[in-house]
Amino acid sequence: MVDLKAVTLADIESARARIADRVRVSPCTFSRLLSESTGVNVYLKLENLQLTGSFKERGACNRLLQLGPDERQRGVIAASAGNHAQGVAYHARGLGVPATIVMPHRSPLVKVSQTRALGAAVELVGGGYDEAFDAATRLAAARNLTLIHGFDDPQVIAGQGTIGLEILEQVPDVDAVLIAVGGGGLIAGVATAIKEQRPGVAIWGVQSEAMPAMRAARQEGQPVRIEAVRTIADGIAVGRVGVLPFEATRRYVDELVTVDDEEIAEAILSLLEKEKLVAEGAGAAPLAALIHRDLPIPGKTVIKTVVVVIGGGNIDVNLLSRIIDRGLVKSGRIMRVRVMVPDLPGSLARILAIVAAAEANILDVDHDRAPARLEFGQASVGIVAETRGFDHVTAILDAIRAGGFVVQ
Repeated sequence: MVDLKAVTLADIESARARIADRVRVSPCTFSRLLSESTGVNVYLKLENLQLTGSFKERGACNRLLQLGPDERQRGVIAASAGNHAQGVAYHARGLGVPATIVMPHRSPLVKVSQTRALGAAVELVGGGYDEAFDAATRLAAARNLTLIHGFDDPQVIAGQGTIGLEILEQVPDVDAVLIAVGGGGLIAGVATAIKEQRPGVAIWGVQSEAMPAMRAARQEGQPVRIEAVRTIADGIAVGRVGVLPFEATRRYVDELVTVDDEEIAEAILSLLEKEKLVAEGAGAAPLAALIHRDLPIPGKTVIKTVVVVIGGGNIDVNLLSRIIDRGLVKSGRIMRVRVMVPDLPGSLARILAIVAAAEANILDVDHDRAPARLEFGQASVGIVAETRGFDHVTAILDAIRAGGFVVQ
């Protein structure tokens, strides 16, 4: 049985003093728009504004600062899908410690390139995080390197817990905190820091529906490995939670919920549009839960103030572009429609004129006469248009049908 006091409030307070001149105190800003849309006072703890774009550097820095002279000389190794990699690489470089990072080959390109730019040697392996960790463990033994675990390490957990100290100081009247859960190091540290001082503050853990490793651990009563599945929340795509985080979560965390990729994508878009903030999938997952889940606070009848931890902002721009496109379609601001038209001169001009008259901005047109499903004498026209919402889309479709065309 793991000692439930393996990471204490004193450990977290010591970590804050240790990393104070190396890691930023991130802002915790009030969001008027999100507060209005959710009905509670929403504050965003912006760990995406850390120098490496993620909270991970807190724990990495705290761990690295406690290496012995021999360990520093030999070097360190870590496994990561990207954020822990950058945290270790950045602070290892600052301390003059050689760093090797093992990353899954499907890690976002931006995270791989930034890790290399920070001076670390990067080795890519097949599979997901768990395969990368297994490879890092083998290399640590073979090369006599110190393994810096991403979440199952008391010094790493204590470093992440400094976020909890800051939240209580920045938002003294907080009722609940929403935190993403991957391996569990973040929520273990933050929950310990908060619950040890303010037991009445509710802690909600948020996982990707694709890989709910902490939920599986709770169901089994111990950490268990689950199947790796692709998700846009790659930062929390961990197949097995840590032992220390599991025990801390069992003790301090009130609720665990999951959100799917569509909900996470919507939250990413909401942060970008309403707050002008870039968040990766794992960073936006807690906001997705606030928007889409009913999250009761034990012993409380009214939720007034919620802090959402935005854990990271290292998202690939190609993925962000796809999320924006899908979000615009989902919100009715982009219309994609395919219409059957007579294969006659002027038909294309007529259908486009109807769409233009309905005040939609046409972005793309595809005219196809070849599909086997079409009868002779017909053509298929695909139209992508910028619209003002679902009512506008409905009006455009009604106008197309009133013009004698068939919407496919």
